[in-house]
Amino acid sequence: MFEGLDMSKLGNMLKEVQDKAQAMNSEAEAQTYTAKSGGGLIKVSANGKAELIDLEIDDSLLTDKSSLIVLLVSAANDALKMANSAKEQAAFEMVGQLMPFGKRG
Repeated sequence: MFEGLDMSKLGNMLKEVQDKAQAMNSEAEAQTYTAKSGGGLIKVSANGKAELIDLEIDDSLLTDKSSLIVLLVSAANDALKMANSAKEQAAFEMVGQLMPFGKRG
């Protein structure tokens, strides 16, 4: 299974993977994900940590509380799904970088 793998270099390889994971995490957290609902009447933005960071509401919704709630929840959920999906994708890519351990020649 570990044929051709220099075990003395394993520590360096693990450190490199850890550094790459940290860099990917920082990059993902810096991203912004924006979702709209109601044809753009509501716009919600989340960062890569899945925290809501911005909200825009069209004035026309300020007198219709029930529509405002439905559209706001929808847009917020969509923005958070995008952020979480990006985090999952980054994790998947990181694991993919480890795959050389499983490759066979």
